Amino acid sequence: MSVGDSVLAASARDPLRTLACERFGIRLPIVQTGMGWVSGARLTAATCNAGGLGILASATMTLDELRVAIGKVQDRAPGAPFGVNLLPNQADLRERIDLLVAERVPVASFAGAPSKDVVARLNDEGICSIVTVGAKRHAEKMVGIGVQALIAQGGEGGGHTGSTPTTLLLPQVVDAAAGSGVPVLAAGGFFDGRGLVAALAYGADGVAMGTRFLLTQESHVPDHVKSIYVDTPVTGTVVTDAIDGAPQRVIRTEMIEALEKTPGIVRFPRAALNALRFRELTGTPLVQLLRTGWEMKQAQDLTWAQVALAANAPMMTKAGVVDGRPEVGILPTGQVVGAIDELPTVAELLERIEVEARAALARLAP
Repeated sequence: MSVGDSVLAASARDPLRTLACERFGIRLPIVQTGMGWVSGARLTAATCNAGGLGILASATMTLDELRVAIGKVQDRAPGAPFGVNLLPNQADLRERIDLLVAERVPVASFAGAPSKDVVARLNDEGICSIVTVGAKRHAEKMVGIGVQALIAQGGEGGGHTGSTPTTLLLPQVVDAAAGSGVPVLAAGGFFDGRGLVAALAYGADGVAMGTRFLLTQESHVPDHVKSIYVDTPVTGTVVTDAIDGAPQRVIRTEMIEALEKTPGIVRFPRAALNALRFRELTGTPLVQLLRTGWEMKQAQDLTWAQVALAANAPMMTKAGVVDGRPEVGILPTGQVVGAIDELPTVAELLERIEVEARAALARLAP
């Protein structure tokens, strides 16, 4: 085929119909990530109905609550594909996967690396696995064990994040997945159609967004907390390890500044208490909590203090984005928060992103 023929063939295809669309069965290559306490059934279903892939955040749900949430998504977005976010070291992970199989949920996502056995089980059951990575070597490992899609999250992303900017990480992950048939989604700094086209130019198959979906009308975050997000400038976030020992991007508040000044020996007892509160809220038996902690300790070479601190983030997130008390909680966010100044519906957001993306493509290839 000549160069001219290649150009004509490309122009005959919809450039927004990517491998991610084919893999997930969605219309637009846009994924709403599984944000703890935020990505409930309403937001997930709204994303699916608008043509994207919505993902339920299940780590903060009991197994029964997850079952109910899955049913709500299926009722509100009948027939639409969606996903469930899982913790790779969750004590009842087997039971949660059994639930996904029984309910025919087509996608399972992980913020941390799942085991080879878990990926094999999902593949055998026809469930597409998505794993978020922050380094090329992590992408290579995940492709090697059979993961079917990757999210490359750069340092601009919210919550737990690395230090490599998306513009440097994304092409490395795309190269790591080249030839494998594994679609790569770009995360960290995306909020509009121009960003989607930029991600496609880097070789990605779409974008995954958290903060942009948090700041929509369907998000359960209280309005006064959303106002804090909208009023935050692009310089108003900070990456800190004072919350749970791992780097996490949040809005810089008086609470965060005070926490960073608090000695670790004082933070640990508070985190241990939060671990017990998290157990009560999620209905996790103490034996399972300890088993999960042991598995985390072994897999990630953590101290018991770090394991206790790991329960700090979800409880402080709940205080901030669910209970609406940022003075005692945290507000996880991507740096992109500084570029967002309004709260559209999810349908309006995805329609706008598509229009902007097509306009950007038209400018590049009139």
